[in-house]
Amino acid sequence: MTIELPEVDLGSLKLTPEQARLELAVGLYAGRRVTLGRAAGIAGLSHTEFMREIGRRGLCIHYGVEDAQHDMAMADKLSGRAEPG
Repeated sequence: MTIELPEVDLGSLKLTPEQARLELAVGLYAGRRVTLGRAAGIAGLSHTEFMREIGRRGLCIHYGVEDAQHDMAMADKLSGRAEPG
């Protein structure tokens, strides 16, 4: 996708294409429009790098009860403690 913006709107910001991608990704993530993984991909960063960036900006990671339950079940499965079936 190519986005063209008038120079008058953003010209004074002096954003590189990489910085613009990061800003877009952070905005989409903060607005809960995309997941952390998808936002990291848009920004061209690893999950860890993107988490550091949103932490640096004072944003919270969206992680709810359902996410925690899924992660705990996966940890049990990988450790061999999961119940069969």
